[in-house]
Amino acid sequence: MTQEPTPKYTVPGIGREAAGRLIGLLRLRLHTLNDLHLTLKHVHWNVVGPHFIAVHEMLDPQVDRVREMADDVAERIAALGGVAQGTPGALVAERTWDDYSIGRADAIAHLGALDLVYTGVIEAVRAAIKEAGRVDVATEDLLIEQLRDLEQFQWFVRAHLESAGGTLATGRARTEAEAAEKGAEVS
Repeated sequence: MTQEPTPKYTVPGIGREAAGRLIGLLRLRLHTLNDLHLTLKHVHWNVVGPHFIAVHEMLDPQVDRVREMADDVAERIAALGGVAQGTPGALVAERTWDDYSIGRADAIAHLGALDLVYTGVIEAVRAAIKEAGRVDVATEDLLIEQLRDLEQFQWFVRAHLESAGGTLATGRARTEAEAAEKGAEVS
């Protein structure tokens, strides 16, 4: 992750160096959220099969909320005195994950892959919360609010992948392709 330079000014009560660390932390969150909203739209456009309409319509509110989250993070970066780099080039150059790997596929296969995507996003948000909490409760609070929504979205996805006995079809998947394959076995 590229460390954002120390800002010339920041919010009262936070030192400039601490603000710079928060800006760097939030910058990767911004990239993650921008990537996630594009990935969700990609899935929305490329789902097929008998669960098409349910998944297609389930994803739109997630896309909208994730875009709002990105906006909130970008505004927090600006409030801290930083620059919110929202360009595709910055995202691609600084991300620490691979591009979403599933194209046109059965809706449940996509949900299997999305389960893995949400797991990675949620784990990263939890780590960011821990780090932000050492410096700034306002930034920590912003991330906690987003975590709750992201966990709910994953729950919606997992509801399609869980058996009546509580077994998650994608439980041992390590790649999006493997998770998609396991998800497709559910339908």
